[in-house]
Amino acid sequence: MFFSSLLLTCLSAQAFEKKITSPDGNLVVTVNDEGGKPGYQVDYKGTAMLLRSPLGLVLNFEDLTKDLVIKDCPTQTVTDDYSLKTIKQSTVHYEATEAVCQVEKNGRHAMDIIFRVSNRDVAFSYKLYSRKSRGGETLVAIVENEASGFVLPDGTTTFLCPQSKPMGGFARTSPSYETSYTLDEPMGKNGWGEGYSFPCLFKVPVAATKSQPSGQGWVLISETGTDGNYVACRLLNEGGANYKIGFPQQGEMNGWGSTTASVSLPAQTPWRTITVGNTLQNVVETTVPFDLVKPKYKASRDYTYGAGSWSWIIGMDSSCNFDEQKRYIDFSAAMGWRSVLIDALWDKQIGYEKMAELSRYAKSKGVGLFLWYNSNGSWNDAPQSPLNKMNRSAARRQEMKWMQENGILGIKVDFFGGDKQAMMQLYEDILTDANEFGIQCIFHGCTLPRGWERMYPNYVASEAVLASENLHFGQGSCDAEAFNGCIHPFIRNTVGSMDFGGSTLNKFYNADNKRGTHRVTSDVYALATAVLFQSSVQHFAMAPNNLTDAPAWAVDFMKHVPTTWDEVKFIDGYPGKYCIMARRHGDKWFVAGICADKQPLKKTITLPMFAKGTELQVYSDDAQLQGSVSTVKQNKKQQITVTIPTNGAVVIMN
Repeated sequence: MFFSSLLLTCLSAQAFEKKITSPDGNLVVTVNDEGGKPGYQVDYKGTAMLLRSPLGLVLNFEDLTKDLVIKDCPTQTVTDDYSLKTIKQSTVHYEATEAVCQVEKNGRHAMDIIFRVSNRDVAFSYKLYSRKSRGGETLVAIVENEASGFVLPDGTTTFLCPQSKPMGGFARTSPSYETSYTLDEPMGKNGWGEGYSFPCLFKVPVAATKSQPSGQGWVLISETGTDGNYVACRLLNEGGANYKIGFPQQGEMNGWGSTTASVSLPAQTPWRTITVGNTLQNVVETTVPFDLVKPKYKASRDYTYGAGSWSWIIGMDSSCNFDEQKRYIDFSAAMGWRSVLIDALWDKQIGYEKMAELSRYAKSKGVGLFLWYNSNGSWNDAPQSPLNKMNRSAARRQEMKWMQENGILGIKVDFFGGDKQAMMQLYEDILTDANEFGIQCIFHGCTLPRGWERMYPNYVASEAVLASENLHFGQGSCDAEAFNGCIHPFIRNTVGSMDFGGSTLNKFYNADNKRGTHRVTSDVYALATAVLFQSSVQHFAMAPNNLTDAPAWAVDFMKHVPTTWDEVKFIDGYPGKYCIMARRHGDKWFVAGICADKQPLKKTITLPMFAKGTELQVYSDDAQLQGSVSTVKQNKKQQITVTIPTNGAVVIMN
């Protein structure tokens, strides 16, 4: 017994350990190979945000999770400066400490584990190499699973979106990242049995100090850089505080395709990202999904962005006819908007010849068209057409050539089949072909974007959220609209553009605006979410009747609200309760706040982006959710007190 203990002590003393520190010194990652199993810990300002968590992956010919030795972890500073119109911040300066941990097994270099540690983010990835053997050189591998884990401290609570089982829901189209979040729940659950969709937010208890009076920290876990060379992943709970990377479910894509990743060696896996902070500021403002990736090709044209209209959310399938779409084109022109999205069944209810005529008419009005397509194939039962146009190269390219010849701006492709590598390849193929023909892409019924705004210059946004269509389908979604609106800026929309399709000024989700599900949020709420929900192309749920039946001040705001932003600032908020954020477009700041709490929110907020004495326009609600516009001057303390009623909002702009 004594000898065994002595041996364990000796082995432990020989373990490799390396501390990787962020440029400002606040964020520290400790890597070691204790017990032959590599692991890491994340500390922020002296507090553990992640306890020692496992690293490694399993290949079809080798287990790279055990019997491993880290030989060295040389570090260097990496920087990157880039500009991107389609994300939350148009110009980014990225700086991080990079460590390349060289891992050996049986005396042979087995892989590298690459860490990047910036002032608010940790990221890691695996690099695999070809290997020589008596039979030649191994140049391909199957990654069967990852050991990559995230062990949260005791007392952590979760803010998570359960992943649904495959081949369920409408026309057997799940999973499509469209389930309701559970908030502030204890650890230890595994969603509905299938884990959770990225991104995943956690609130970590920390010791209350002068620098951290709230006694809480925040951890956002996600991934970026996923393309056709790998699978998209989810987060599985293995019990208690143990979470790990999970590969796709076998039943996805109607059971077709492998759940593993086939790679050509050398290969680097997508990045696992961890954003930490004492408040939600780092989570809201992070650019880590884009910091770690590079463009995969050049833009074939100068892509432009802006607002647009969309008849389907109010009028459903029957609105997809020539006369109604012409009316919406006129509406977009009257609003000064860039586009109209024409949804499913246009090929049958309008036809290609008349669609070309509509496109010419739209162009004469200074408006362009986005057209809806079904992604299918054979992975679900979604019947909406156009079908079988996006799943194969020859048909897809012929369709895109027709679009290019007829001036179509972009496509919205819907009803994808899951996260397997074959489906990731389809996303990439659609984007690559579309760029060749100068076409922008929006995805619905789909996976989370993973750095795609920077990787694919013609990518615009993805749904990957329980979006606005549900407000039409059920009053329960309308009743919970503000609750969900107070979640997305802190979770889903932090890592990628979100095509929500909201901001209606109709009272009812029906073309006559007199019946159907009814909106319980205010008109100011509609304006606020146009700012809070980020996507460079926004197809708002407004209708032509709003030109006469909605308040003129609200319509005027929606005419001019930007869809591209130069900067974002977190001000205050808590997921599911309230959210106050600011976005800048050029020299103009928009501060937007919404409230879902049962009691009205009264807050004094500091707004340093407005100079003292600046005249501010304030859109606000009274207790009955009646909106109005007033003008105030920024005081000497650069503060303003706002009261936001339940289901209401405030917008402040210079």
